[in-house]
Amino acid sequence: MADTQNISTQEKQARGRLVAVTGIVVLLLAALALVGFLFLTPPAEIIEGQADATSVRVSGKLPGRVVEFYVHEGDSVHAGDTLVHIHSSLAEAKLMQAEAMQQAAAAQNQKVDAGTRSQIVQSAYELLQQAIAANNIAKKTYDRMEALCRQGVISEQKRDEALAAYQSTQAAEAAARSQYQMAKEGAQKEDKESAAAMVNVARGGVKEVEAVLEDQYLTAPCDGQIDVIYPNVGELVALGAPIMDVLRLDDKWVVFNIRETYLKDIPMGKEIDIEIPALGDLKAKAKVYYIRDMGTYAVWRATKATGDWDTRTFQIKARPVKPIPDLRPGMTVIYRQPQ
Repeated sequence: MADTQNISTQEKQARGRLVAVTGIVVLLLAALALVGFLFLTPPAEIIEGQADATSVRVSGKLPGRVVEFYVHEGDSVHAGDTLVHIHSSLAEAKLMQAEAMQQAAAAQNQKVDAGTRSQIVQSAYELLQQAIAANNIAKKTYDRMEALCRQGVISEQKRDEALAAYQSTQAAEAAARSQYQMAKEGAQKEDKESAAAMVNVARGGVKEVEAVLEDQYLTAPCDGQIDVIYPNVGELVALGAPIMDVLRLDDKWVVFNIRETYLKDIPMGKEIDIEIPALGDLKAKAKVYYIRDMGTYAVWRATKATGDWDTRTFQIKARPVKPIPDLRPGMTVIYRQPQ
């Protein structure tokens, strides 16, 4: 009996200790939960964006065939460096045609400026002298007939016939003098202006084709790095077709798409803290310079009938305050929303 009572007492003591330990553990867990609720803050919300940079498209006015590239993707270039050679036999033929038209117009203009040939001028001068001589004879004849008519030797009809002959030679002399003057002066003013205008038109045609042919050697528009080359050597490219892209590594930025409820924390001109995981979680500062609504297609729709509202999505761009040479377009950039 005594042994049975001792065993029961030991079991009760063990159960009591177990209950006590369990109660202590429960109290400790409750205390930790209370401390966490009161003192621990939730982690900051992460907004993921990406890096980007200005890309300048290289294209030209000359449709033709790619003959040679002087750069490769990834090469660094400076403004003015030659990038590609494009050949166009059609444009060269147009240039030859325009130059021939210019030469023809210039020759015509010289002919007009040179005036009438000396033989024609001399012939007109001799005709004028004949007209003057005939007019002098007719005048003398008329003068004699006039005197004889006054004396009554001849009739008035004879005098009138002499007067008509004299007037006719006067008109002939005037016409011959006009022809000689025209031959001596050459082409009319309007003809000269027209010929000069044709020369200018032909010269403009040559310059137009030369301007197109200037793009047979395309050069870098800025300092940067060759990002993408589109055609291959031997391929035909059309007017204005993209040949390659030059990436301006001195003009980088980061872009985020955020809900409008976060705009109060990221106003225009604010410097924000960013992280770049690809660069070993590099931390840097960037200044917001661009905020724009992305439109109705990027609206966050409310899920509750009451107590919630639709929010729009805004695109935010920020430039690093200090240059980050290793930052490449497409890299992930993280912004931690402060709580």
